[in-house]
Amino acid sequence: MSLRINDIAPDFTAETTEGTIHFHEWIGDNWAVLFSHPKDFTPVCTTELGAVAGLEKQFAQRGVKVLGLSVDPVDNHTKWAEDIKDVSGFPVEFPMIGDPQLKVAKLYDMLPADAGETSEGRTPANNAPVRTVFVIGPDKRIKLTMAYPMTTGRNFDEILRVLDSIQLTAKHKVATPANWKQGEDVIITGAVSNEEAATVFPGYKTVKPYLRTTTQPK
Repeated sequence: MSLRINDIAPDFTAETTEGTIHFHEWIGDNWAVLFSHPKDFTPVCTTELGAVAGLEKQFAQRGVKVLGLSVDPVDNHTKWAEDIKDVSGFPVEFPMIGDPQLKVAKLYDMLPADAGETSEGRTPANNAPVRTVFVIGPDKRIKLTMAYPMTTGRNFDEILRVLDSIQLTAKHKVATPANWKQGEDVIITGAVSNEEAATVFPGYKTVKPYLRTTTQPK
């Protein structure tokens, strides 16, 4: 099943380092970031998990819950967490899904249905597609998907930037331009007439008839 933006994120029940979770119930009224890993004790993923551990408070400030996944068993995750803290200096305090039967990886189309039913004997190369990021809204719909190669560490500052944009544009009739950062000017969407824009966004600028900018709404 191919997953696209605005699809309902598939629900599931899974064992994690913090016990059993029911995904949609666990999200509740929050936003969520689900990010996956092809195997425990891999070098790039170790740095990524440490980076997210260091940013967890910034995610929480945005009302975002973080959930990791690796195809190895939960017991392995607990041991791996010691290495992650040693390398990064940050404890892993968010849950990590154990997916040794590859159920969640298949459900989210990270692995094909014929990938087998166990992580045992599989190498990181076998699981290379299990390096995805899903941003999911309180409505349980997918807002963003990203997939990375194993040799490129993910940029979680970019995930925070995207969350800032998505949360802003969910509340206001604006979009964000390339490389936008919090506090910078935004784009008024085409759904807003010039007359409405003059009232809602006084002092807006017309760069092109189809490109109008304004200061970021508060």
